[in-house]
Amino acid sequence: MNIHYLELFYYVAKNQGITSAARNMPYGIQQAAISGQITQLEEFLGAVLFQRRPFSLTPPGVKLYNYIKPFFDNLEPMAEEIRGGVAQRLRIAASEIIMRDFLPEMIQTTRKQFPKLKLTMREGYHPEVLKWLEQHEIDVSLGLLGGKPPNSIHALTLFPLPLVLMVPTGHKIKTAQELWEQDHIEETLITIPTNQVICRAFQAGLAKLKVDWFSGIEVSTLALAETYVEKGYGLAVTVGIPEILYKSKVRTLPLDDFPTVPFGVLWQGVQTPVLAHFLKVVQATAAKLALKA
Repeated sequence: MNIHYLELFYYVAKNQGITSAARNMPYGIQQAAISGQITQLEEFLGAVLFQRRPFSLTPPGVKLYNYIKPFFDNLEPMAEEIRGGVAQRLRIAASEIIMRDFLPEMIQTTRKQFPKLKLTMREGYHPEVLKWLEQHEIDVSLGLLGGKPPNSIHALTLFPLPLVLMVPTGHKIKTAQELWEQDHIEETLITIPTNQVICRAFQAGLAKLKVDWFSGIEVSTLALAETYVEKGYGLAVTVGIPEILYKSKVRTLPLDDFPTVPFGVLWQGVQTPVLAHFLKVVQATAAKLALKA
């Protein structure tokens, strides 16, 4: 008997369906793959294990689930026992601003609970972090969320962030409205890659105003966009994050009536103790920031 098929059936039975199982698997797998492999298990056993809609285990399914449940329930505790305790590893992806201004304190708080925490971090934006999660290269991502993630990935929205324009402190423009009233905007627009959520939201806001203004300089990060604004190369679109300190020669203009961008957390599979604790720390930090927004 294929043990992997039994593992898939365990998660389907535990989560009351294939869709929920795909979201809670400790590794990425598509619903179609789960369904196909469960069908092969049923063909091998010569019995239907569960009814699909509405979900319910058949008598053979109940018998099999009760038999395999203790084994799979105790796999992770056994692994922790062999490792000598709770695994204290966390692989995080975040934007450079989050890594610079917020992660150090959140990590310090997490280490109070998990003093042996082994940490790896990488800089990244949506949608590349989705690929890293699906390939199990990271455990959690903090940043802007861009649409519904794949079924295998969990998303938690923390709060919306407004769009703002970064301009040099000495620039003559005092409000964004002054730009929209121009027949042709002469200032160069600086953006991060146009497939990212900030740019899509900004262009949606411009379309609503019937204003054409497209990226003239595309950079890889918001921090680099800020540097180009400071040097006088143009104006940049970003998000207004509470408590962020901009460069001394940069100020921001609010973009009233533009779409907001959701900020949140992405992770995959079952939460380990260290990940569950880190998510609580992130939520507490977000709640404090939301009050100051």
